[in-house]
Amino acid sequence: MTQRPGERMRRLGELEAGVMVAVWKHDEPVTVRTILDELDRDPAPAYTTVITIVERLRAKGWLRRERVGRSFQYAAVRTAATYTAELMGDVLESSADRGAALQRFAGRLSVEEIADLRAALDERRRSGPE
Repeated sequence: MTQRPGERMRRLGELEAGVMVAVWKHDEPVTVRTILDELDRDPAPAYTTVITIVERLRAKGWLRRERVGRSFQYAAVRTAATYTAELMGDVLESSADRGAALQRFAGRLSVEEIADLRAALDERRRSGPE
């Protein structure tokens, strides 16, 4: 699932985000039971509710499904970092003053995060314009 130019990223709902976090924790596909067990919600949602959310995320292109035996397992189509970056890009695009927004954002970063950002900017500069 690729975001098209000009298309805004739809923010995940609370339960959708919880499901994606549970899936993103794993390097391999997971069952609905694993997702349910890892949801940090009280009270825990019903198994059927989680199936519904997982299938909706699959239909929206967030998850892929594979049959394993008689059941299905699910894996993320996008990484958590990609989702976050797309949301950050949408927020920046909606800003009336992108430069000021970037400066305020940079002012909230830790020393380690500044180093990570600097490395990413250096890599971007080396790779050239899009």
